[in-house]
Amino acid sequence: MKRIMIYKRFERFWHWCQAGLIFFLMFTGFEIHGSYEVFSFGTAAKLHELAAYALIVLWILAIFWHITTGEWRQYIPTTDKLGAVAYYYLIGTFTGAEHPYRATTQAKHNPLQRLAYLGFKLGISPVIWISGLLYLFYNQWADWGLGWLSLENVALVHTAAAFAMLIFVIAHVYMATMGKTVFSMIKPMITGYEDEPEEKPSKIK
Repeated sequence: MKRIMIYKRFERFWHWCQAGLIFFLMFTGFEIHGSYEVFSFGTAAKLHELAAYALIVLWILAIFWHITTGEWRQYIPTTDKLGAVAYYYLIGTFTGAEHPYRATTQAKHNPLQRLAYLGFKLGISPVIWISGLLYLFYNQWADWGLGWLSLENVALVHTAAAFAMLIFVIAHVYMATMGKTVFSMIKPMITGYEDEPEEKPSKIK
């Protein structure tokens, strides 16, 4: 086996910081929603706001990094091996089949991951951010000409997006454990390296 660097240090830093902040935002957000009580409402709301600002800063850094390094190309959708990867997650992983896709530095995400991440970045995230910021700056709506908006509707949209985020996180964590071992697909995002089999040189006849 040979080790190939797949995920750079900043990618791993960004990924785990983002994961931690998203989990914390969901935890405090559902408390604000009244699902349970750990902090007081005021404390949960303040912590939720601070975590949101921290995630915005992290995303700005990540967007800058992706643009300047060209890594944004990793998220361009492709149908190449899409059917094979979908079949693996539906059936192959339960029958001991080999994963049909091997990550490389030029193509880190399989076609199903690309579609999921693109949906996350262009679908769920904009809705949750726009509704969240509108909710946060409710007192400025009249000055911005948005007095026609309903706070209740904005809150409902934000909550719906939060549930969509929760579904994405659950699916992401579940699919990340569907390798040969529970941690085999998570390990590269911790160490940065992917283990690949050495190609044996062909014998000269």
